[in-house]
Amino acid sequence: MKKEDKGLVIDKVAEALNTYNNFYLVNTEAMDAEATAKLRRQCFKAGIKMVVVKNTLFKKALEAHGGDYSQLYPALKGTTAVLFSEVANAPAKLLKEYEKDAVPALKAAYAEEGFYVGADQLSALVSIKSKNEVIADIVALLQSPAKNVISALTSGGTKLHGILQTLSEKGN
Repeated sequence: MKKEDKGLVIDKVAEALNTYNNFYLVNTEAMDAEATAKLRRQCFKAGIKMVVVKNTLFKKALEAHGGDYSQLYPALKGTTAVLFSEVANAPAKLLKEYEKDAVPALKAAYAEEGFYVGADQLSALVSIKSKNEVIADIVALLQSPAKNVISALTSGGTKLHGILQTLSEKGN
C-alpha cells in the first residue's frame, strides 16, 4: 500500500472517530466472506458503521485523533473490524447475538468515554443505556409522583362523593 493510500485510510478513520462517539474493536479472524457479509448487513440495519482496517493504521488514526487511547493498543492484534456507532450499546447488542459462536468476538471498546477491554466486558456494554433510554427513564420518574397525586385526588373525590351520598340517603 502506498504512503498516500495509507494517509487516506488514516484520514477516513479519523473522520469516523470524529463523527461517532463510540467504537468497538472486534476479532473477525475466523469469519468467512459469507459470515462477514451477513454481519455487515446487520450492522447497516442497526445504524452501525463497520470498517476493517489494519491495526497499525487504526493506531495512527487514534493518535491523530487526540486523547489517550493507549488502553486499546494491546487489543490491536490479528484481524480487527471496527464498529462505529452513535448509540453506545448497539454494537454490544449485535455482538451478544453472536456470543455463543464466539465469532465475531469483542476485543475492546470505547463507549461513553470509557474503555472496556476483553470479551468479558460484553455484558457491561449491553447494559449501558442510550441517551433516549435515559431520557425515557427520567420522564417516567418525573411522571410517577404526578400520577400518584392525580390518582389520590380522583379516588378521594369518589370516596367523598360516596360518603355524602350515603349520609344524604340516611338523612331522608
